[in-house]
Amino acid sequence: MRAVRGRIGAAFADAGVTGALHAVDIDAGREVEVGADTLYSTASLHKLCLVTTLFREAAAGRVELTRRIELPAGPGRSPGGTGVAAMLDPVTMSLRDLASLTVAVSDNAAADALWDELGLDTVNATMVDLGLTRTVAIEPLRELYAGMREDAGPDGPAALVDPAVVARLRALDPNRSNRGTPRDLTRLLAAIWRDEACGGEYGAGLRRVLGLQAWSHRLASGFPFDDVRVSGKTGTLPTMRHEAGVVEYPDGGRYAITVCTRSADTAAALPAADAVIGTVGRLAVDALRLG
Repeated sequence: MRAVRGRIGAAFADAGVTGALHAVDIDAGREVEVGADTLYSTASLHKLCLVTTLFREAAAGRVELTRRIELPAGPGRSPGGTGVAAMLDPVTMSLRDLASLTVAVSDNAAADALWDELGLDTVNATMVDLGLTRTVAIEPLRELYAGMREDAGPDGPAALVDPAVVARLRALDPNRSNRGTPRDLTRLLAAIWRDEACGGEYGAGLRRVLGLQAWSHRLASGFPFDDVRVSGKTGTLPTMRHEAGVVEYPDGGRYAITVCTRSADTAAALPAADAVIGTVGRLAVDALRLG
C-alpha cells in the first residue's frame, strides 16, 4: 500500500491542498490510510452522525420517524442556500423527511431541527457507543455560523477571502468546533452498511437517506459508472472540502471512504480541491480491489 499512499499524497499536492484519507473494504477489512487519525473540523460531515443517531433512536423506540414538526419562517431559521433554509414560509415535515433534506442538499435548517429534537448529548453518546471516540459535536449549525459571522467582523462574508480573517475562524479549529477523524467516519459508515448502527428497516432507511446526496463533484466524480453506487455526505467550510461515503460495485464490493482537505487558497470556489476527493478515493478503492 506504500505506493498508493505516495500517489494519494502527490494528488493532494497537485491540487494545492493538504489532505487525509481513510478507506476500508467493509467486508474484508483491508485499509488504505494517509493521515487517517488527523483531527478535522467536520462541518456538514457531522450531519452523518446526526442522521445515524436519528435512525438508531427510532430503532430503539425512542423516536417516531413519521412525527411531524413545524419549522417557522423568519430570522430564527438556520441559514443556508438549500432546502428549508432557503424557503420563505413555515414548513411542516416529518423527522425522516428532514433527515432526507439534511443529506440530499445539506439543508442546515432541517439539520438544526434534528439537533433540537435529539440533542447534542444524544448524538455524542451514540458516537461513543459505536466506538467513535474522537468524533464530538459541540454546537448546532446555527451556532457555528453565528460564530463565523462574529469572527468575520463587520465586513461579513466578503471578509472570508482574507487569509487573516480565515485564520481566526473558530469553525476551522477542531479544538473549538464539531470534530472528527477520517478513520472514525469510515468506521461509522462501515457500521451502517453492516447493520451494526441499526438494523432491519431502520438500517435500510438510513442507507436510503445517505444515497440521496445531490452533489456529484467530489467523491462520486471518481466513479463515473452507471453500475457503481456512491452514497455519502460532504462537508464544506472556508478552505475546507470533505466527503465521507460508501462506494458499492456490482460484484458486491463495498468500500467506505473519508477524505478531508485544507487549502491555503481562501477562494470560495476550489474546483481542484473538490475534484481531488474523487481522484484519491478512486486510487484507494482500486488498491483495495487489487488486494
